[in-house]
Amino acid sequence: MDLTDKTALVTGANSGLGKAVSRALAARGARVLLGARDPERGEAAVAELRAATGNDQLELLTADLKSQAQVRKLASEVSEKAPALDFLVNNAGTAFPKRCLTEDGIECTLAVNHLAPFLLTNLLLDQLKAAAPSRIVNVGTRINYSMELGDLNWEGRSFRMMRAYVESKLGMLHFTRQLAKRIDGTGVTVNCVFPGVFKSNLGGTDGAQGLFWKAVSLLVGWALAQPEQAAERVMYLLESPEVTEVSGEYFGDCRIISMPAQVRDPAANARVWEISERLANLDEA
Repeated sequence: MDLTDKTALVTGANSGLGKAVSRALAARGARVLLGARDPERGEAAVAELRAATGNDQLELLTADLKSQAQVRKLASEVSEKAPALDFLVNNAGTAFPKRCLTEDGIECTLAVNHLAPFLLTNLLLDQLKAAAPSRIVNVGTRINYSMELGDLNWEGRSFRMMRAYVESKLGMLHFTRQLAKRIDGTGVTVNCVFPGVFKSNLGGTDGAQGLFWKAVSLLVGWALAQPEQAAERVMYLLESPEVTEVSGEYFGDCRIISMPAQVRDPAANARVWEISERLANLDEA
């Protein structure tokens, strides 16, 4: 599909799935704003994608998504550069081996994987509505857990890296469901996608993958899909006419898949939204 005259924002765009999605968008002619934390790695990704696609409409925007101030700064920059935003891909994600807190007092996994996209998306809704029909894609993972709604910040329980990771990603499903209800009729759709198991650098260069992830990479990395294959699932939700009016669903391999029981509970979705709204200080927008 020709995406000339379309503008997209992709977070976590300097490597892995985010870079693969950015490349696919650029190859189709879209203007792509690449969100990344590290300026050097981000600029390297922009240069690589420009050379690979011949598309000069690629621009780096840097922000550390652990910081709500930087998320707000990112949203402001996007608003200035793209008064109408056609696509938002909330892809950035990470994991931390030990509980750590952000400058806002939020557990870091929750801050990056859930609250940052929650806040960023809400701050960019006017731009998305201005480009309607427009699409939001939240990148999730295949999970069958429930969130501990009374302790999202891990203050009263022993921290576990993978549990924190999957709970934060489950938050994205709750967010997807509740946001779909709130923006119904605006011409903006939102869906969540499980991109499959693929080679990634979860945790980045900070050592957050730990020995477990390094061992997995050494033992079965050869069998994992490449990010480009995973990007096909994201691109399906961005450009397929089949999902033009589909919103609030969970996709895997270009089809709707089942959600965990907690996410099918409207009351739980509303509660996660209320908690997220408070933790992200959304009323300051």
